[in-house]
Amino acid sequence: MQTIAVTGKGGTGKTTFASLLVKHLSTNNKAILAVDADPNSNLDMRLGLRVQQTIGDLREDLLKESFPAGIAKNELIEYQTRLALVEGDTFDLIAMGRPEGPGCYCYINNVLRDVLDRLSVNYDYVVIDNEAGMEHLSRRTTRDVDVLFIISDVTALGITTASRIKKLSEDLNLVVGKTYLVLNEVKDSVPDSIKGQIKQQQLDLIGAIPTDPLIEEYALEGKSFFELPSDSAALKAVREIAERSIAP
Repeated sequence: MQTIAVTGKGGTGKTTFASLLVKHLSTNNKAILAVDADPNSNLDMRLGLRVQQTIGDLREDLLKESFPAGIAKNELIEYQTRLALVEGDTFDLIAMGRPEGPGCYCYINNVLRDVLDRLSVNYDYVVIDNEAGMEHLSRRTTRDVDVLFIISDVTALGITTASRIKKLSEDLNLVVGKTYLVLNEVKDSVPDSIKGQIKQQQLDLIGAIPTDPLIEEYALEGKSFFELPSDSAALKAVREIAERSIAP
């Protein structure tokens, strides 16, 4: 099982990248689990599925409700977690949802981590769409990440933010195999000034995704990116990035 995490500041296209990555990996007849770990969940829309319950919803319900007699708490939490899993034709999806509210979640969180870790080992690839803070990764029982993609726009601020996210992953003591920078919405070519800043920040640029009118069109119409044609410029770029960075 390989864990692939995608992060970046809001608006850089990390959810687009994550969904296109899932689409590409799904063509290899591999078992894929997509994890929407951004509280502003919309990965399901990009993948053409609909999440009915998130782990955040489940956690709140479990905190408020009393557990039925005769049923072990951990068994009930595992059962409810599996109900939150949305099954697709070529991949499955689970959404982490909202962060914790007031109250003590220690026991529930510990069981949830164990359940999600056991669930993950049933897949060849786990693709996690994170918020920039990477809260979900920091709370995982299994913190190993094989590939971390940091998505950035083609701006000096974007590169600076990408560098800070990389440092954050190091501060969280995450075990990361490889960390790559991906530039998104590149109109023509990457300016020399941006290349210089990337080198200065010691970021490893793995590829650039060109501006793709189809991405904007599908997003505006609410169409799943799984319906994109194989010659989509953005999809082709993600495919090339994956082939250079992810083990088959």
